[in-house]
Amino acid sequence: MIPAAFEYHRPQNMDAVLSILQEHGDDARVMAGGHSLIPMMKLRMADVPHLIDLQDVDGMAGIDVGADSIRLGAMVTQHDIIDDDALAAAAPILREAALQIADPQVRYMGTVGGNVANGDPGNDMPGLMQCLDAQFTVVGPDGARDIPARDFYEAAYMTAREDDEVLTAVTMPVPRGGHAYEKQKRKIGDYATAAAAVQIVKDGGTCAAASIAMTNLSDTPIFSEAAGAALVGTNVDDAALKAAVAAMLGDIDPSEDNRGPIAFKKHVAGVILRRAIERAWSRA
Repeated sequence: MIPAAFEYHRPQNMDAVLSILQEHGDDARVMAGGHSLIPMMKLRMADVPHLIDLQDVDGMAGIDVGADSIRLGAMVTQHDIIDDDALAAAAPILREAALQIADPQVRYMGTVGGNVANGDPGNDMPGLMQCLDAQFTVVGPDGARDIPARDFYEAAYMTAREDDEVLTAVTMPVPRGGHAYEKQKRKIGDYATAAAAVQIVKDGGTCAAASIAMTNLSDTPIFSEAAGAALVGTNVDDAALKAAVAAMLGDIDPSEDNRGPIAFKKHVAGVILRRAIERAWSRA
């Protein structure tokens, strides 16, 4: 289909972006890579009289890997993540997850900011950012503020970002220990039926810390604190794995759709999480 008529804006700086948002209010939307918004406009699921393209806005790209933290500009693409060796060395789970998003054409244009900002429960990066305890920086008329990824998602397509705010960066501590991002999907390019992001810290033969988040199994990504806690203090044996899976299943709330009935999704979620924990533990 063809989208409804709209006015296209391509500002050069954030002040201009905020000015357009304030001028047009609910009639204006920002676009990063466009892979979520443009299809919705074509299907007439989104009416956007004023489209603001962020491609030329200064200061929204770039990857900064420090000793203790990592900063990703909102316009960093999935391909940028895959191609950055310093980032892969510091946080290999980011590359592992990015390689499972859609296909190369999408990854060349799809951005981190777009993936996390619009609240699509099927996107891969929101759950991953919860697992990594990331912070999202948003800028609006009243200045900048940081919102924890674990507090950002309120419902499907509803987030803590105000309509006149723009997500500009993602910051996270450098992850420790072993990692895994496991994803089950029907075909290349599809959303996950279920996906799991896991980071595990090992001390001797014991799990010292674990962080677990699930994707596309509720109307928001799910950070399962209870699942991670079930592993801590154990040697990640079969009993611990079963306890972690049971805790995760208590946190998710999948719905039936063309990816399968609820019982199937819960089964897949358990298999995917167990596989992710085992792989992360082997790397810790």
